[in-house]
Amino acid sequence: MRTVNCVKLHKELPGLTEVPFEGHPLGQRIYENVSQEAWNQWKEHMKILMNEYRLNLATPEAQEFLLQQMEEYFFGDGKSELPAEFVPESH
Repeated sequence: MRTVNCVKLHKELPGLTEVPFEGHPLGQRIYENVSQEAWNQWKEHMKILMNEYRLNLATPEAQEFLLQQMEEYFFGDGKSELPAEFVPESH
């Protein structure tokens, strides 16, 4: 099993099994630096973004927005832009 020093979780963890967004530089960077665990966390965060912003992934604008958010989530300050009115569900 391939491991990476995860930039998001700051520890050595199992890496992704394949490059996301094959052919896009961000996909390769994520493959080399992000663990499967952090990727799974991103996918949950991405669902919130898609629902809250009502993104249509068929549009280039929505795709670009998600790529920017992904870059920020993993390689920026760790925060990704949620709408101001978003309130997380309490469990």
